[in-house]
Amino acid sequence: MVQFVKIPDFVEGGLEGEHNLAANTIRIALSNTAPASEGSNPLLSGNGILANVTQISYTNYSDDMAVDRVLEGVTSNESGGTYTFDANNIVITASGGALATFRYIYVYNDSSTTPDDQLICLIDNEAGITLASGESVTIAWNASGIFTIA
Repeated sequence: MVQFVKIPDFVEGGLEGEHNLAANTIRIALSNTAPASEGSNPLLSGNGILANVTQISYTNYSDDMAVDRVLEGVTSNESGGTYTFDANNIVITASGGALATFRYIYVYNDSSTTPDDQLICLIDNEAGITLASGESVTIAWNASGIFTIA
């Protein structure tokens, strides 16, 4: 079962006014390295930045996100005291060869600068995803949004 993991630094940054998810550029990064195996575990407070994630090589990466991994169709709404962040589902396709295996999908704020590229959350697929040339996988967010805060 796919697991959603919030990044502690994102919670702090959100409360301190460092994010505007409605206006910022939000991207994904793919990794096959377990967070606890990184030099600085990005799930621990003080480490929640993209620089602490070992990304896969994006050679042979083709997608429906204009090849730069920007989330499209981002919505950021509050209603009745519940905030919901969502975006369009993502289709990742290997093109021209196999795509490097990945298990972890990080969502990060590419517009954040203090520090740069703050991680928002991690989606752990719990198994590696391997795509041969021409194969695709759809990353379907939860029907109620990527995350909600009530």
